[in-house]
Amino acid sequence: MAFHHLALATRDLGATHRFYTETMGFTLVKTEVTPTGNEGGWARHVFYDTGGDGLMAFWELNDERLPAFDPAISTGIGLPAWVNHVAFHATVDTLADHRDRWLANGVDVVEVDHGFCISLYATDPNGILVEWCADTRQLDDDDRREAEALLADPTPPLSPEPPITIHVAADYVAATS
Repeated sequence: MAFHHLALATRDLGATHRFYTETMGFTLVKTEVTPTGNEGGWARHVFYDTGGDGLMAFWELNDERLPAFDPAISTGIGLPAWVNHVAFHATVDTLADHRDRWLANGVDVVEVDHGFCISLYATDPNGILVEWCADTRQLDDDDRREAEALLADPTPPLSPEPPITIHVAADYVAATS
């Protein structure tokens, strides 16, 4: 079942809004302003249409009684950036457009061919890793059997290192100027 929306906190709604509208190409579809539960505190909750079956939302918290926080969903809690991330569906035919849009907006891109999908990774203004992911083949019964075996193996073998390409925004801008 698809999710309705994913909601995350932001420390800079202006930068977040520019990233998700200009760099990701999403559309702002709803904003709610609500109290936080503390006198005088309020929050702005903004929703973006991701072009699929779900929405992406961000909270801008305006309440001095709430603690300081790091909105990065991985590095903010001491994990590598790649652990907790948000992946959006793409097709092989649209990956180059997504990559070029990120690069044209000054965002470096890491491209990884996982063998069953190709992923483009970038970091949003909140330190959140975002991904465009395109399936390159359907997963089948062999994949499911392998998944079960690896899940049950107490010392599973490492997967081979996937091909990685780093696209630098400054190089893209220089080449297209």
